[in-house]
Amino acid sequence: MSVVYSFALLLALVAAAPWWIWRMMADGRYREGLAERLGQVPSRLQGKGVVWVHAVSVGEVMAASRFVEELRARGVSIVVSTTTRTGQQLARERFGAANVFYFPLDFAFAVRAYLRSLKPRMLVLVESEFWPRMLAECYRCGIPVAVINARVSDRSWPRYRALRLLWKRLLGRLSLVLAQSSTDRERLIELGAGNVVLGGNLKFDVRVAGVSALTAAIDARRSPGMKIIVGGSTLEGEEQMLLDAAPPEALLVIAPRHPERFDAVADLLTRSGRKVVRRSQWTAARAPLLPGMVFLLDSIGELASLYSVADVAFVGGSLVPAGGHNPLEPAQFGVPVLMGPHYENFRSIVGTLRTHDAIGIVERPQLQGAIVQLLSDSSAATAMGARARSVFEREAGATARAVDAVMQLLESAR
Repeated sequence: MSVVYSFALLLALVAAAPWWIWRMMADGRYREGLAERLGQVPSRLQGKGVVWVHAVSVGEVMAASRFVEELRARGVSIVVSTTTRTGQQLARERFGAANVFYFPLDFAFAVRAYLRSLKPRMLVLVESEFWPRMLAECYRCGIPVAVINARVSDRSWPRYRALRLLWKRLLGRLSLVLAQSSTDRERLIELGAGNVVLGGNLKFDVRVAGVSALTAAIDARRSPGMKIIVGGSTLEGEEQMLLDAAPPEALLVIAPRHPERFDAVADLLTRSGRKVVRRSQWTAARAPLLPGMVFLLDSIGELASLYSVADVAFVGGSLVPAGGHNPLEPAQFGVPVLMGPHYENFRSIVGTLRTHDAIGIVERPQLQGAIVQLLSDSSAATAMGARARSVFEREAGATARAVDAVMQLLESAR
């Protein structure tokens, strides 16, 4: 099976090679980390016997941040890998560049190079990064594999289920699986995963400081009484929807999910006829923020704290069929949250918030009315935000459970 899998992966890469070569020539970010992905272990990764934590992108890095910090506080040496460039940037900021690298491609030569060099005490996967060759090589070397914040999304569930007999051979030997929800636990057990327990969602433990240099500057330069709408993690099409829905007396903040879209979104906003201020340029100019303006957050890592100044938050990736993004980022600040109907990637979290009437789910035609209602009825908005923050606080604790479980596993593996 390993030979067949490796051959199929190689064929897929060869078929996609022209596209990747074109993107690497056109954009430097696709060249970044290529050597690391191909098994060249960075010399900056010092020491052996570490715990290797893999977090794919920004969301997983943020979810795992407290987990990594608490393991380090207990004397555990940690290295962190990511797949995406944005995840790499955030991980370097949070954990130190010397301890962060790109996850290798799932070929034996690349995977084995890292396992030989790092000799990890354990591999910890965040959410659902099940790479067959990596799992097989860890088992071959006797390296325990744990999965924290584990989930199986609605989108990927049919594919996993169709191949459950194959997955059972790989997932059945996992040392520990901490599932986000009871639904995730049931799905993982059906796939044949071993040692699956309900651990809760690490994202309920992500705490972001509400005051930053950016939020302080916005508060100082906003017009008195002006309302702020923050549209976070937006995807193509959602920026125009927010432009159409935002009342002219409010400041609209738009934070595109993908950095490569910053310039395209800036062009769209400029064509709308509204005054546009880009965060990258506003830092120096410090221009006042007036009603009707659009503030484009063309930076990485500042959105979460920016939600704290919002009067209404819209969480993107949800008015288009992309599965949605994390509504807990604004919820922790007691901000009323709106999302579209496509929130499959955060079904458990949204379900909990909906149970407590702590989030608004709207179709595109309802977006404007929902925003206007929350901006005009401050008591209802405050109450909704308070319920969201209460849910956020009540559901906390997954990080502590994950740390305790991993520490027990490390002790038993000695």
